[in-house]
Amino acid sequence: MEKFSRLTSRCVIFPLANIDTDQIIPARFLKGTDKKGLGENLFYDWRYDQQGRPIPEVLLNRPEGKDAKILITGDNFGCGSSREHASWALADYGFRAVISSSFADIFRSNALKNGILPVVLAPFDLDRIMASLATHGDAELTIDLEAQIVTLPDGGRIGFDIDPFSKRCLLDGIDTLGYLLQREGAIAAFESSHPPRVQTRPA
Repeated sequence: MEKFSRLTSRCVIFPLANIDTDQIIPARFLKGTDKKGLGENLFYDWRYDQQGRPIPEVLLNRPEGKDAKILITGDNFGCGSSREHASWALADYGFRAVISSSFADIFRSNALKNGILPVVLAPFDLDRIMASLATHGDAELTIDLEAQIVTLPDGGRIGFDIDPFSKRCLLDGIDTLGYLLQREGAIAAFESSHPPRVQTRPA
């Protein structure tokens, strides 16, 4: 998993609440277990017409959208089913961060496991970011994970919270298993310092 420290990028804005996982990646694309290629089907029903042709007006189909690594959305992003394919599709498209005022718990967990930073901001701050980007055209946002700061095009700064464990994993570019493997020596030392348990048969 790629390390996440500081990200500066253009943004894609979907200012809609309750975007569920079936909108992120429709169920008909869940047959495979390979993460590669799922980005082509990200938000499929919004990006393509009934003949499967890309809709030119949709930012995700244009070069400036394909360069974006930050997605900004409305409240309760990632609700619905628990499919991890939603995070796979976002990551395969190229997104490294999603900014919203709230996330569904399972989606948030899946995003972190796949190297995507879910940034939770107050609705007021979310509106502030959208207004700033609208004013400054193709401007970029900067997300500094170490400092836990989002920097706006106008220089404004907004702090965000993240639990220390998730932050450490993203900074190191590891998942939960990778975190445990980093501490394999300490785990082995702990086990060796305790005598083996003797199993007794019941009388």
